[in-house]
Amino acid sequence: MNDDQKGLLYLFERPYERLNIPRAGGSIIFQHDEEEVEELATRWRDIVQTVIIPTLPDVMKDMHMVKLVKMGTTYSQFNPLHRAAAKELTQRFMDPQIENMQILGHVAAAIRDHVNEGLFIYALSYAIIRNPKFDSRLVPAIYEVFPNKFIPQYTIKQAMDQLRSTQYKDPQNLSDEIVVEHNIEFTGSDLNPEHRVAYFREDYGLNAHHWHWHLVYPIGDEKPRDRKGEIFFYMHNQMIARYDWERLSNWLNRVVKLSNWRVPIPEGYFPKLTINNAAKHYGTRPDNMTPQNFTRIDKIDDQFVPFDINDMERWRERLFDAIHKGYMKKKNGERVFLSDNVEPGSNQQRGIDILGDTFEADEHLSVNPAFYGSLHNTGHDMIAFIHDPQGHHKEELGVIGDTSTACRDPAFWRWHKFVDDVFQEYKMQQEPYEDNEPFNGPQKMRIKMKNLGGQRLIIQETTSEYYRSEVYRAGLEFPKMAKELRLSSYTSHVLTYKIWKVTNNQTDPVDVTVRVYMAPKRNEANNPMTFMDQRLLWAEMDKFKITLEPGSNTLERLSTESSITIPNELTFRDLEENPPNEDDPPSLYCGCGWPQHLLLPMGRAGGMDFQIFVLISDWELDKVEGSARDKSCSNGEKSCSNAASYCGILNEKFPDARPMGYPFDRK
Repeated sequence: MNDDQKGLLYLFERPYERLNIPRAGGSIIFQHDEEEVEELATRWRDIVQTVIIPTLPDVMKDMHMVKLVKMGTTYSQFNPLHRAAAKELTQRFMDPQIENMQILGHVAAAIRDHVNEGLFIYALSYAIIRNPKFDSRLVPAIYEVFPNKFIPQYTIKQAMDQLRSTQYKDPQNLSDEIVVEHNIEFTGSDLNPEHRVAYFREDYGLNAHHWHWHLVYPIGDEKPRDRKGEIFFYMHNQMIARYDWERLSNWLNRVVKLSNWRVPIPEGYFPKLTINNAAKHYGTRPDNMTPQNFTRIDKIDDQFVPFDINDMERWRERLFDAIHKGYMKKKNGERVFLSDNVEPGSNQQRGIDILGDTFEADEHLSVNPAFYGSLHNTGHDMIAFIHDPQGHHKEELGVIGDTSTACRDPAFWRWHKFVDDVFQEYKMQQEPYEDNEPFNGPQKMRIKMKNLGGQRLIIQETTSEYYRSEVYRAGLEFPKMAKELRLSSYTSHVLTYKIWKVTNNQTDPVDVTVRVYMAPKRNEANNPMTFMDQRLLWAEMDKFKITLEPGSNTLERLSTESSITIPNELTFRDLEENPPNEDDPPSLYCGCGWPQHLLLPMGRAGGMDFQIFVLISDWELDKVEGSARDKSCSNGEKSCSNAASYCGILNEKFPDARPMGYPFDRK
């Protein structure tokens, strides 16, 4: 790893500490004033490299909104003022004059100690991922950068206590590993039925995925990605389906939408996480709290926008009115029609895409933000501040107000069930698909899903495994000792789909799209479900292009090749031991994707019935001209394509001409 890469990487380390504290296990230090280098070298004896930060007097010029977001507080993408601050800072990092990593490192280092920590990490990550000049592999996993958002403070303290104890006992042996195991039992007990699925809600990979998804699909981006509103609908729809898989696995009813905002919310949540590495905690929500109007104004910087539940109810009615009328109205009265029946390959925007941009709401893409409001984002804020809506107690927001922690809260899933219900109201207005596609392709097929040993897959209760996270490197201050926290997750099988006797009756090979979905077969009463009852439980497992030879074909595909998943994100050790090579092509890794270990549900003791659905369709009708699905990019921009079904392809069109969720997106 060259010095420029190191300088950029170590800006992510321990973001709550000033840069003049040593990093990289005490071997690197950043220094603003070159004259003090010798003094620092004597103060910190292990320093082997000093990174000089050039004086940039105008580096904070014109960043008024950035200065309003106080350090030590939570940056929230759902807060419009915070988004405005993020826009200022990302524009600074994306300045055309920043031509290489060295310049970006200098600018970012000069800014780092003067801005909110979460805002800084978000903006720098955005710049590295979106700028084709930089390698996106330099963005480490968010749970390493902010371990306090994933691990309770007392577990971190336990790790530090063990370290100090070992140092006193054997100060010469600082290379031994100290392991502290962290599981999901810290937020509650199974006396609360909702805690049965805490392992899923609080999973480190799930919450990291949600943070990273909102990083690559930010609200209010002036260069929005293709079909942004539609993928907002689809990705969260799939999250709800998979959450219901886990609920049914644990004998719970499917999640109930949070649509009445004037009655108590039965589910409380106490996250026991800190905002930073000090004692400042995320807000808590006792059982049966009732949402209230939000009038919280910080008298120092006015960094919150008040809202009224009456406004939210009006926005909801206007969205439903538009859905049933079939159009939305711009500010000038012009109608924007909503329909998903668009010509494949055309530039016409689907109604679900328009609705998604307006509902989320994206201030740049909404049809009429003043009229339709910002219902999705405001709902997050409504729940995040339910415990202190007037700010009388100066409490911090709840975890649902932070994209890296939101999934932990049971209310997140209830809120997004409501969000999905609005989208489903629109989808039910669309004409059903007709079985008349002019494709003389496969006539019949048989399907089997097996594990790698060849045995029939039984989806049953699975055991815990541990993900080893060296959180000391990024988020905590430890000496050069190998230090690990083991984050618990349940084991997921690596499996293979085997689809055989797929018959191509044509005389020539034909390119097809293979779509694989899975859904539980039985409902809460253990009865087989009807199609409409099961429709919203179908979750995508994979989607891929393949060529069928004339006659009978057998297809095999590993679950690790899935179009929705990524393996564990890159750690600091990964980045140090296998740094990006300057001669490598633009990185295909963007960090966005469903965790591989959550591809399958937990299941039940003795097994649980699921059904597999495979649809093979004509690639000529599915392909998107200009999409870089072949993982190449002729314009020199990066084309991250891992987990394309949930995350799209960076800087390219979404690689499927069909509506997302096809064919289960309609009745």
